[in-house]
Amino acid sequence: MEFLQPGRPVRWWLRWAAWLYGIGVQVRWFGIHAGWVSPDRLPCRVISVGNLTVGGTGKTPVVILLVEWLLAQGRRVAVLSRGYKRSGRSPYVLVSDGTRILAGPAEAGDEPVLIARRCPKALVAVGADRAALGRWVLQQFSVDCVVLDDGFQRRSLHRDLDIVLLDATDAAGLDALLPAGRLREPVDGVARAHVVAVTRADARDGVQAIQQRIGHRLTDRQHQVEIVFRPEALVSVSAEGRQALEWCRGRRVWLVSGIGNHQAFRRSVEALGAIVLGETAFGDHHEYGHDDVQSVRSHAAGAQAEVVLTTEKDAVKLTPLLTPADAWWAVRLQAGVVRGEERLRRLILGEGTRSNG
Repeated sequence: MEFLQPGRPVRWWLRWAAWLYGIGVQVRWFGIHAGWVSPDRLPCRVISVGNLTVGGTGKTPVVILLVEWLLAQGRRVAVLSRGYKRSGRSPYVLVSDGTRILAGPAEAGDEPVLIARRCPKALVAVGADRAALGRWVLQQFSVDCVVLDDGFQRRSLHRDLDIVLLDATDAAGLDALLPAGRLREPVDGVARAHVVAVTRADARDGVQAIQQRIGHRLTDRQHQVEIVFRPEALVSVSAEGRQALEWCRGRRVWLVSGIGNHQAFRRSVEALGAIVLGETAFGDHHEYGHDDVQSVRSHAAGAQAEVVLTTEKDAVKLTPLLTPADAWWAVRLQAGVVRGEERLRRLILGEGTRSNG
């Protein structure tokens, strides 16, 4: 798909297609507001984390952070995900029952498996119909709270708390609808959110650019937070092992990733002091094969790289394709709230939330 690039003129047919796409979105939203479709309700608290744009805003590390907060308070949590680009055809897949992982990335998708690994006490399930999936999970397990991974546009399900993420390194993504730009819906949709979270907020120019684009659309009732993603450790992709971040400093590395924001990944590695010799960048949620791995091996060897670095999301799919001899490591990221954390914690735990369908 062709997206709007900063400083690049948009072809007329993309603008026309974006206009038609916007009409379709508006008709759908009008039907919901007019009561033609009533949102389903689950018999527990529902928190949604989502985007206005396509691409990597950092949903997965934010979901992991919020689930960790809930679990630390003794809540029984289920994460519901679409399981984007999974190859399995089952309408519902239980990825984790809170004690063990029951499905892999091919059947469930890479992000749900990563969430299950990072939050081993949480239930994780995938399915296209999030309301039906929630009922299916609740029939089997006692759950206090459901977290929707990528749920902002899933308005057929009632949410008690709606969180929308905006990427400070992609402020231009708010300028045009698909397919001319990166917006899934008109930017006015930000007004539906209880919480507007700017991710990668260490890019201060981007934070200001986002405020210029959406500031007049926000209300006093909406809570604004800023989030950064910090490398926490390096974990082995092909074997058990973990290294402190300092281990990476001065090492010659080759990068490989199939994510929505390759530049952010490269910047995080460079900030560790690694010497980036080159990178192999695939599309978001790329399905790796043996040929891909062999190509990366060849490029890394040709560049005389000491190690190959990737993301944790990619690592869940790469592990079965590697051997213990492969020096491939994943950068583990930790989300941190640098503005508005106390209020966000209270909202996540259900203190002072307005309802939203």
